[in-house]
This record gives sequence, structure tokens and C-alpha cells, in this order.
Amino acid sequence: MAEISSNVSKQQIILASSSVYRKELLARLHLPFISITPNIDESPKEYESPDQTAIRLAQEKAEAISLQYPDAIIIGSDQVATLDGEQIGKPGDHHNALRQLQSMRGKTVIFHTALCVLHNHAENQHHQIQIENCKTIVQIRNLSDAELNAYLHIEKPYDCAGSAKNEGLGIALLESVQSNDPTALTGLPLIALTSMLRNLKVDFFK
Repeated sequence: MAEISSNVSKQQIILASSSVYRKELLARLHLPFISITPNIDESPKEYESPDQTAIRLAQEKAEAISLQYPDAIIIGSDQVATLDGEQIGKPGDHHNALRQLQSMRGKTVIFHTALCVLHNHAENQHHQIQIENCKTIVQIRNLSDAELNAYLHIEKPYDCAGSAKNEGLGIALLESVQSNDPTALTGLPLIALTSMLRNLKVDFFK
């Protein structure tokens, strides 16, 4: 949970995620929030494009938590990485991460980071949904097996799609990043999120 700061929104904010990276990003806004893990199936559907998968899962995460919390602002986010049109998942272990980085080196990887902000209105029993997909184009450096292996031993990014933590040493694996939202690659696009929260009259500077 984020530290409670003096910048307090009267509306309860819930992050529908167990991701430590998303919690750290949301905490930058100095708003009180709680995080709850949504229990959903995150498997992509057949014939679903990567951006459609990310958007659907972001919305499903928010909606799953909304069932338990009336009159709350709920934030759902999901990220899908693709290489040559194929989705890249979380490697899980060192062996899979090394194979993933070897397949990516010298190539372009596209990250779709979808954001859904859902606002429940308990009194009139309806909710407002805002959805956006933030696309990030990443060029990976053409590094040797020894360099990739050494990186993995240092940072162990086995829970990250793409096998690299761009907020850490993983930035050394990247040659360039193109995005309208610099935090999207880490997992929660804060520029898009602050716009959505402002639409809901959340005051960041109170």
C-alpha cells in the first residue's frame, strides 16, 4: 500500500494489481490507495491482437475488483510485449529469460500497455470507464550471450515480460525507446492515468 500523503483524494482509489512495479509507479502520485489482486484468467484469446488482449485484461482486472467495491476509483492495467508479431510472456526462470533475450537482440519489440480506470457510482448503480492503450517501441541492443547471461544473474528479471527491467540495469540492454508515456514501459502509464483521474476530479496538488 502507498504511504498516505497530504494530497488526499476523497474518493477511494484501488489498484487492481499485485505488481510491485505498478505499486511503486502509482505511489509517485502521492495519493492514498490500496492494491488488490484480481482473480482473472490472463490467457490471450484466439485471434485476439496483442493490443486487444492488453485492453481486455486491463478492463477485466478493474471490473473484477469493482464487484467488491461500490463507489470507488479502480485502476486496471495490463502489458503485452510482441516480437515479430508474436506475444512475449514472462520467462519465469533463467533459461527461458536467456532464450528470450537471445531472440530479441538487435530487434524491435513492441509493448502494449493498456490502462483502464473504472469509477463506480453506488447511488445510481452505473460506472464510468476510461480506457487507453499506450504503445512503446523498443530497439534492443545486439549483445553477446555472455553479456545477456551476466545481466540476468545480476537483476533476475524473471517476472518481467521481455526479461529486462528498464527501470534498473535492464536499460543497458536498450538502444532506443519511443513512447508518448515514459512510464508505460515499466507497466503503468502515469501521463494517461493522471489525465483519467483529473477527469474524475482527483486533485493532485491539494
